[in-house]
This record gives sequence, C-alpha cells and structure tokens, in this order.
Amino acid sequence: MPAYPRAELEEMVERWLQANRDAEAAGDWGPMADLYTEDATYGWNYGPKENFMAVGREEIRSVALGLEMGGLGGWEYPYQEVIIDDAKGHVVGFWRQIADATRADGSHYEVAGIGGSWFRYGGDFQWSWQRDWFDYGNAAAVFLEMIGDGTLSAGMTARMERSLQPGQLPGHYLLADTPVGLWDVPS
Repeated sequence: MPAYPRAELEEMVERWLQANRDAEAAGDWGPMADLYTEDATYGWNYGPKENFMAVGREEIRSVALGLEMGGLGGWEYPYQEVIIDDAKGHVVGFWRQIADATRADGSHYEVAGIGGSWFRYGGDFQWSWQRDWFDYGNAAAVFLEMIGDGTLSAGMTARMERSLQPGQLPGHYLLADTPVGLWDVPS
C-alpha cells in the first residue's frame, strides 16, 4: 500500500467532515459520493445473516447515501475522533447518531454505543473503500422508542415499511452472497 503525505490525508478528512456537515444541513447525503473513487466499495454488517454492500460511486450515491440514508433528514453524525494512518492511507472515524427529534424531557434521541467508519484513501481526495460499524441493536431500540413516542419521521417510517416488504433490498446480501467481502481491502 502506498504512503500518502500526512497533509493530504488531513485535508481529505477536513473535506469529508465538511461534506458530512453540508449533507446533514441539506438532508441529502448524495453529493458525498463525489468523494469516492469510481470503483469504491462501501459496506457494513446487519447482523449474523446480512451485509450491506454498495459497489462503485454511483451505487454508493443511489443506494448507500440515497436509499439507506433515506428518512434520516435532520439526523446528525458528528465525528468525535478521527485517526489517520498516513503510512497505509487508512482513516478511522468514530461518530454518533443523533436525531433532531426530542423526547418529552427535551433530550435528543440518540443511538447508544459507538458508530464508526474505516476508510482507505485512493488518492485525488477520494476514498476507495469504506466500512462502517454501529450498534444495530441500539439503533433498532431508538427507532422503536421513537415509534412508540410518535416522533419517528414520515421518511423513516416509509423506509422501515420498505424493509418489511418481501424480497431483498438493493445492496442487502446474505453473508455468502455479498459481492465484496467486508474484509476485502483493495491492494
């Protein structure tokens, strides 16, 4: 793996963090796809039987940042810490998931636990690879709490209803059928 100048990776991280803030403000994460190489892969695990994987910039735009982020307008994903490995071109960011909706006591709904992203830099201010992790159980719990409290957005309600329909959702694969393994890092 090539080494990258530390300053270039730091600038990439700053560009990424700003794009993330812009996407949160707009409620549209699609433009963030421009920060991926054309052949990038972006995936995460959904438990013991299922992975999500988007292959290529346009699938990242339409499925990962489009369908999968659908209904999360108003949510914020502030990065709490970012670690850069300039020798390998890897970046790891730890983030939170905070809803704009509030409980009766005024506190924001938030997914408990730690979320994060592991990136591989592909040069030219683009990621070539990304894997996320988050606490699926806590995410489900906060969405169920919001349903019970009547605070789940119409967009997220529609997204959840879509996931209950028969058939595999775009980008969702049984573990053995995932087109690119979660641990398959490009050389």
